[in-house]
Amino acid sequence: MMDSRPGDLFQPGDLLNNTYRIEILLGRGGTSDVYKARSEISGNLVALKVLKQELAGNEDFTVLMAREENIREIRHDAVVRYSENHRTPDGHIYLLMDFIDGPGLDKKLKQGPMAAEDLLIVCRRVAEGLQAAHASNIVHRDLSPDNIILRGGDPAQAVIIDFGIAKDTNPGAQTIVGNEFAGKYSYAAPEQLSGNTDARADIYALGALLLANFRGAAPNLGANPMEVVENKQKPLDTSGVAQPLKNLIERMCEPDPDQRLASASAVLAYLDDLASGTSPSQDAPISKPNDEATVISFPPQKPAAKPTAPEKSRSSRGPLLAVGLSVALIAVGAGGYISGLFDNFLSPAYPPADPYTLIVEKTPDGVAQAVGYMPSETTRDALTALVGDAEVTLASGKISSSWGEDVIASLQPLQDLEEWRFVVSNNKAKLTGTTADAALLARLNAVFGSGLPGTLEGRVDISFVLPVLPFAEVHAVLQNNSDCGPLSTPSAGSVDGYGPEDAITVTGRVAETATRVGLFDALRTMAGDRQVVLDLEVLNPSLCLIEQHLPKAPTGATSVAFTVGDRNEPNPSGRFFVGENPVIDVVLPAEMTSGYLTVSILDVSGNVFHLLPNISRPDSSVETLRKGRSGEVKVRVAFGLDAASTGGGIAFKVDDSSLGKSKILVLHSSAPLFDGMRPTSESAVGFAEALQASFEADSGRILSLDSRILITARP
Repeated sequence: MMDSRPGDLFQPGDLLNNTYRIEILLGRGGTSDVYKARSEISGNLVALKVLKQELAGNEDFTVLMAREENIREIRHDAVVRYSENHRTPDGHIYLLMDFIDGPGLDKKLKQGPMAAEDLLIVCRRVAEGLQAAHASNIVHRDLSPDNIILRGGDPAQAVIIDFGIAKDTNPGAQTIVGNEFAGKYSYAAPEQLSGNTDARADIYALGALLLANFRGAAPNLGANPMEVVENKQKPLDTSGVAQPLKNLIERMCEPDPDQRLASASAVLAYLDDLASGTSPSQDAPISKPNDEATVISFPPQKPAAKPTAPEKSRSSRGPLLAVGLSVALIAVGAGGYISGLFDNFLSPAYPPADPYTLIVEKTPDGVAQAVGYMPSETTRDALTALVGDAEVTLASGKISSSWGEDVIASLQPLQDLEEWRFVVSNNKAKLTGTTADAALLARLNAVFGSGLPGTLEGRVDISFVLPVLPFAEVHAVLQNNSDCGPLSTPSAGSVDGYGPEDAITVTGRVAETATRVGLFDALRTMAGDRQVVLDLEVLNPSLCLIEQHLPKAPTGATSVAFTVGDRNEPNPSGRFFVGENPVIDVVLPAEMTSGYLTVSILDVSGNVFHLLPNISRPDSSVETLRKGRSGEVKVRVAFGLDAASTGGGIAFKVDDSSLGKSKILVLHSSAPLFDGMRPTSESAVGFAEALQASFEADSGRILSLDSRILITARP
């Protein structure tokens, strides 16, 4: 679950297609976001995947969504069920699917090693799902811990999700992303690096993720692209893995696909053979996993002439940029390896690189790093002087003659920026960053107001990070809008106030919808990009008046039950329509055998009706109400119309003159609550004053206070 942002396509509370109410944002991806929503018709939860706005008009990505919808033909409990694509009036495309409630294997990975026994169960379940998918000639291509969810946390209920880059191998089917590499490098089969994918790639990925979850750490493939490619040709390191999981992973993850377990059916058969016994388990090391993003990269073009090895930078040999940068550049290294780009080592000529990529970033801890290509020693050294840690290869490419100087000119103004990232591919670039210094932001906007320097083409997006919002400012707004008792902020953010990512959550009651709207607008003005969540109950002025004068008594075990009088049907919702007859019972718990009850209903018009005691029913002692009955006892306080006309008692019928919320109060006291009998009906003000006087006279008299809302409405 993630906090919503003002720029998100959908916000909590949005209603799509007059059916699906958005509840929360589950996650953000490179091409789409996923929300949890609820059907207003059935009440069922669904997951809703929406294509990012900038991609909605891109045919390649609409094909992705259309293909993912077609996977709904796969019917298996281990494969997420898809429904269909929809398009909003604004042109947003979203896909409906089952909502799977449970942790993903990526969350389990971060929590540490999983038991081998649980992983064998996961393996069987996922293999069964893959068997169903492969039978329809669908290869997932992105099987990884974040794409497997354990429904209810149960390994036996594992579900494969996100077939967004799946490949349809049916004859004549359109491939979603062609024969290019797609997936995550840590779990991809070696042959995927060159774009060769069949069902055996999913088998490899399943084995690799089992190994990662056993160790509690994603695979370590090396410190640079060449090491990654080379390590993919080697068997996975299964040292310390418990048997029989060790042998199973080794069979599933043979680098040569011809030597690998060839199908999901073969994996299931292997598991069946293991059912007779297991080997002693061994402890697995614990290390922190690295997060990864799915990568889709296109096959490298083979150079016209065999190039020579690049000259390496003499700069610091520190690690490559943290996982995000390493993963992004693996495509470059893999492309060079497969195409022969790095075959020769001794020639001084700079080899060609395509795409010609450089990534430079400064992380929140103040460390700046760079990895990629530079066209000359001069620009390489200038880059090293700026960032201090550069893993740079000298290379030629399809870049402008001023490319190196333009890159340096782009980086020089960024030194005072708290956090930034600069990504260049050939002559296209993207610069992003954040700052809490408004003056610095203004200077940078002036520098990059006309775009990037020289011949570089692309976008500059430097955003302002909100300063801490003091609690006092928020509390002042709450106080100004408290018309129905105090409002509180249970999620209080950081120590001094609300940080940039902290949501402002408010709970309590307000007297009318206008107050709620005004409060939201006031908080929205000061919140900036922070999420504002109002968990407020809208009552009415009369109910609020009573709320402010209610005694501070604990809740008890007394409950209120509703029935529709003319049909004698239970109404657990407490919602009655015009023309209906609400029948009200107070349910006494078995342990309540003494004392007195006071039951009143405050209706939407501001009048109070005393259901018990009243002039026609003056004795409200629990002993009298029980009539000798033990255990749980129902006491009727508002009757059906027929019963009231023949036997007396108060009865109600809903008309359209006063619709809204009424409140039923049930007070249990050690002695009668009031000195004299209250009139059957009175104003809310009069009742509030009487309650206050009773409480001040004897604050210990009231033992418990329970309540329930009754709603009247048009059908």
